[in-house]
Amino acid sequence: MTKYNNSKIKIDGKVFDSKIEYDFFLYLQHMQENGIVVDFKCQPKFTLIPKYEKYGKTIRAITYTPDYYVKYSDGREEYIDVKGMGTPASELRRKLFDYTHPHLTLRWICKSIKYGDEYGWIDYDELNKIRKINRRNK
Repeated sequence: MTKYNNSKIKIDGKVFDSKIEYDFFLYLQHMQENGIVVDFKCQPKFTLIPKYEKYGKTIRAITYTPDYYVKYSDGREEYIDVKGMGTPASELRRKLFDYTHPHLTLRWICKSIKYGDEYGWIDYDELNKIRKINRRNK
């Protein structure tokens, strides 16, 4: 079990941190078969703050590993992180990524059958806005 009771899934030698991450992998394969996605890669790694030394101790680097890099047939490129729920640490890494790589597009997405597209995928921030509005209207 990983955080939030997700179980790692191993299929065809690939390990996914959750079923939803695997579902998005299948979605990307489908998009690639239909010519919408040209290429995608799993788990590209970025160094946000390199390792350094202070007071004689080596401090580990801070890294960020989104779930996917996707290149679309129209030339767009983006990095996608599939989220069930954000954490303060993931929010901080997201901000650091945006600051250190302003020229790259990072999108957090999640699955919501109720609010997502025909496959259930929706932008994480958009879903949170919808949920906030719904809570206010109750």
